[in-house]
Amino acid sequence: MSVLLRYFMIVVACVFLLLGMQLPNLTDQYGKRVDASLREVTLNFQPFLIIANQHTAGDIEALIALHRQSNVAVFKAEADAIERIYKRKLHLEAQRKAMQTHLPGRLWHMVFHPDAELREQTLLQYSATVPLTQEAVIAGGVVALLMLLLLEGSMALGRRLNTVVTRQINHRWRGAD
Repeated sequence: MSVLLRYFMIVVACVFLLLGMQLPNLTDQYGKRVDASLREVTLNFQPFLIIANQHTAGDIEALIALHRQSNVAVFKAEADAIERIYKRKLHLEAQRKAMQTHLPGRLWHMVFHPDAELREQTLLQYSATVPLTQEAVIAGGVVALLMLLLLEGSMALGRRLNTVVTRQINHRWRGAD
């Protein structure tokens, strides 16, 4: 392996080590966004919960049904607003619960089952850091190792294909068909 290729591999390893170290921080920033949104929706939902406790034994769905059955148009319209806030609260609670697991689980959730708006905000406003936590170092090492193995495998496959193609060309060039 040439010196330049060896240095290239070192650079690739360093870049992917730093990128991999961002993963715990990225999931942390998404989780904080989820928590902040959940706190906000909980505060907005609190008055309806108090009303539900007073009039429907704490049953929010019964409160929504009462609003829907009302003859007053304003109360009927409120039913939709209450229901949206309630569903948002339940959704954010599920998001928070999903983010209270190990790093691979948090990453899986962020990629395949996130709150799209919160993930987009997190990615747009992400502030990169180089955390020296055990989780970040392990994540960085795993990402760097996987990328180096992928690169090495690709190079080996390229060398193998080059050998096969060269043999075929040499074989045909010599006239042995």
